[in-house]
Amino acid sequence: MGNSEEVRTDREKLFKDVQRAVVKLGTRVVTVRDNALNLPLIDRLAADVTEALGNGRFVAIVSSGAVGAGMGRLGLKYRPRRVEELQAVAAVGQGLLMNAYKLAFKKHDIPVGQVLLTSDDLDNRKRYVYARNTLDVLFRFGAVPIINENDSVAVEEIQLSVGDNDRLSAMVSHLVDADLLITMTDVDGLFSDDPSRNKEAVLIPEVGELTTDMVAGAGKAGSEISQGGMATKLQAAESVTRGGRMMVIVNGHKHRLKDVLDGQQVGTVFLANHCKLTDRKLWIANSRCQGSVVVDSGAVEAIEIRGKSLLPSGIVEVFGEFEAGELVSVEDGDRKQVARGIVRYTSNEIRKILGKKTFEIAEILDGDGGSEVVHRDDLLVSKST
Repeated sequence: MGNSEEVRTDREKLFKDVQRAVVKLGTRVVTVRDNALNLPLIDRLAADVTEALGNGRFVAIVSSGAVGAGMGRLGLKYRPRRVEELQAVAAVGQGLLMNAYKLAFKKHDIPVGQVLLTSDDLDNRKRYVYARNTLDVLFRFGAVPIINENDSVAVEEIQLSVGDNDRLSAMVSHLVDADLLITMTDVDGLFSDDPSRNKEAVLIPEVGELTTDMVAGAGKAGSEISQGGMATKLQAAESVTRGGRMMVIVNGHKHRLKDVLDGQQVGTVFLANHCKLTDRKLWIANSRCQGSVVVDSGAVEAIEIRGKSLLPSGIVEVFGEFEAGELVSVEDGDRKQVARGIVRYTSNEIRKILGKKTFEIAEILDGDGGSEVVHRDDLLVSKST
């Protein structure tokens, strides 16, 4: 998976121009024994963020730990399985978590702003833009955003998990146009194999390009509290680097934010992809599809090879219910995704016009609809992701 003996990039030089950073704290870093909050770590982070602000840098914090802190406060040893219990535990823990950050930053006279998000907020383009604007204003006011998933109301996320906030941290990096995402966890970084099973595994200091082998060897979640794992962190790294940003995975128990920003050779750094996607294409790449359309071979060729828009004549089937402006998966006859994009018609409207020629649309829908179901500017071909 990598050669630790290769010459590595000078971290100090690599990070010297970082203006915006996102710090993601995993549950196993934010909480300690008996799920108590790790207050000394939060205090150290507040001091490091204050120093970064003094150096003209902006920092947003994505913090896990609401469920863990709630479990500690309520005396629970095992993560509840029922959704309503998880939501209640998260509600208790979120208050404890924010109070800890508020008190830590108060020592430095730095205000904090709580931002709770759900996948629906990130998957809806309009809400995504609103969230981005809110975070920009918090930065302008000199406040530090403390971001977490809204586990007390989100049902799907708390049932399935989105990787212990890993996906959220990647999306926030795009939202705030960060240069660097720093993921603090309880492992030293990415290893050549699972170090808990293979004593010969070695730390990989730098990754220029993520491969399927890296994801396959990433290991799984191993905690009753945390829902994340290395695989979800690599998915976050893939998203971040595709947006032209860098990411570092570092052991938060051993190293501080200051260590990373100062360019110390700690953890694993993932270098930015030079073929940077636009903000709109990044949203298309990372948000959840609300449905799918199956297209014929001619449409697949037009989209993948010729870079054309998706027309109704190439659609053969529609799955799911969605509205105009939502994200859909474009799939071939074998239900393999060939692209994803923002649809201009509802699922019911597409069912009426699928297979039809452009000139027939207006009569069928009794209106002046456009010719494209998904315009090429709103399409992201899977090969390019």
